[in-house]
Amino acid sequence: MAYTAPLLDNPAPGWKHDLSGPNQPPSRTPYPPVLPNPPNHVDEVYLELACSTMSIRGVGFWGSVFIFAITAYFAFLMTVIAVSSHFPLPLGISIAGLATIGIGIWLGTYLYRIDVEAPRDEPIRFNRLRRKIYVYRFRHDGLLPFSRSAWGVRPAVYDWDDLHAEACRSYVPGTALVENVTLTILKPGTTEVLDRFQFAHGIQQGEMYWAMAQLFMQQGPHALPTFPYPPRDWNNEDVSFNLARRLAPRVQWPAEMDLESRTAP
Repeated sequence: MAYTAPLLDNPAPGWKHDLSGPNQPPSRTPYPPVLPNPPNHVDEVYLELACSTMSIRGVGFWGSVFIFAITAYFAFLMTVIAVSSHFPLPLGISIAGLATIGIGIWLGTYLYRIDVEAPRDEPIRFNRLRRKIYVYRFRHDGLLPFSRSAWGVRPAVYDWDDLHAEACRSYVPGTALVENVTLTILKPGTTEVLDRFQFAHGIQQGEMYWAMAQLFMQQGPHALPTFPYPPRDWNNEDVSFNLARRLAPRVQWPAEMDLESRTAP
């Protein structure tokens, strides 16, 4: 069922409704024709679903190229004016010009990194026998676009019973309506939020993918629907015409986590 009031004191931003719990019956039946990707892998031990921070790749890359070009042209123009002028530029104009250049560099760097440094996939593995999920999660910080420590893949392991799924809807200035389903990690036995991350783009698709995870963890692989097309090899993007995808790093799980996530206890 879909709850009409938040079950958590600290719901996700743009909260619309909660999805059924990890050990409750799914609130929606998965329908493969409307889902963009079949599972990356499924067997008796684990289910791997594709996930991504970016729903569309390439826009940020070319946007950063455009912003860097405009910023460089503006900086060149400011330099020419300053050198050729017989009088120094007013302090207000100088400060505004430097601020504009700084914003352009900051925004261009962020757009480039978020589009190119995010891995080709951010899969989530649901291990039915261990009752754990393994998240290949890309973290980034828009306030620190030049940082190394604030950006990068941070794989994590969580208990299945501590998950909570939420449907969210929000308006981003200058863009259309944004919908997604997030997964929240709760402190065992409480509603205290320990972590939260995006699970799927679009509420309908996210609810279906969450239902697939529930069916697999509760009943096994035989409960999953059959997809009419094979899974996508996300690491094999070298032939793609999307330059951002070609530059993006491949998925490479840490060896110990990779083995644990694919095996029984």
